[in-house]
Amino acid sequence: MKKNSIITSKSEQFLKQYLNNPSPTGFESEGQKLWLNYIKPYIDTYFVDTYGTVVGVINPKAKYKVVIEAHADEISWFVHYITQEGFIYLRRNGGSDHQIAPSKRVNIHTQNGLVKAVFGWPAIHTRKAANEKTPKLDNIFLDCGANSKEEVEELGIHVGCVVTYEDEFMLLNDKYYVGRALDNRIGGFIIAEVARLLNKNKVKLPFGLYITNSVQEEVGLRGAQMIVENIKPDVAIVTDVCHDTNTPMLNKIKQGDTKIGAGPVLTYGPAVQNNLLDLIIKVAKKQNIPFQRAAASRATGTDTDAFAYATGGVASSLISLALRYMHTTVETVAKEDVENVIRLIYESLQEINNNQDFRYLT
Repeated sequence: MKKNSIITSKSEQFLKQYLNNPSPTGFESEGQKLWLNYIKPYIDTYFVDTYGTVVGVINPKAKYKVVIEAHADEISWFVHYITQEGFIYLRRNGGSDHQIAPSKRVNIHTQNGLVKAVFGWPAIHTRKAANEKTPKLDNIFLDCGANSKEEVEELGIHVGCVVTYEDEFMLLNDKYYVGRALDNRIGGFIIAEVARLLNKNKVKLPFGLYITNSVQEEVGLRGAQMIVENIKPDVAIVTDVCHDTNTPMLNKIKQGDTKIGAGPVLTYGPAVQNNLLDLIIKVAKKQNIPFQRAAASRATGTDTDAFAYATGGVASSLISLALRYMHTTVETVAKEDVENVIRLIYESLQEINNNQDFRYLT
């Protein structure tokens, strides 16, 4: 690691393990166990809800509650239909991208363990340019090496089995983290690192801190919707990813201008509480943390929305991490940005007062 780096070799090893472990929406428990074991030394207590959201708590007796939150789940597929010839058709679990599927290697999760399979696709020699078909949900399929439906079933595969890509973590040019599921297990890593830094530096917060790793964001913010009713926080700082719009084929007029390596992205929008956002911006300027700005329309599309509009209204803000190639197996973020998001959340927490009133007027 570079000198003065926040991220240690040990924490980066955890990130690698955490990303390589599958955690598909609705089946996040194994990844949640890894995450919880990592943060246990840095918290006072924890609890888990019915669907698997994990919350580490510092100062659990405090009445004023602040949440820092990310989501733990990754996009995946479900086995949907098995042909008599042994080919497998799928249904999305979250926003899985059908166009990247052909020739990908996958793991089918069964009660007997993982079964290997591949996304098949007709060879280029057999396709005609004039009427070449593009990958669609109804024409992509898995081949698990079986010659019949019965042989597929003998492997333990049935309708409802979840399917994940086998691609794993890598470093790119020693500057970028690359892998599947950076959306948004990189956020889970970030809030875990905030907890570690608070513990390491013996920071005593005057409020209760709820370090929340929510499930089921990819299917409509469901985990956050459930856990906010349990915690009933006063403040929520959510971290997720947004698009790096500086890669080819993207239109900045439509998508805005955000770039990996240029700092955390702070979002403006109806769900974002402006007084809390102003506090975060002041912290960024005071600590010389570079940041970017983005505008949301009706909703941020993140767990921020679930927290903001729950329990009578929670002062909420979104700190995003610019990411390339979202919902592919090569999602890419800048290590420098990850560190700056950690720093920004860590420093912002220390500027929030106990019982701070973020209302626009009193």
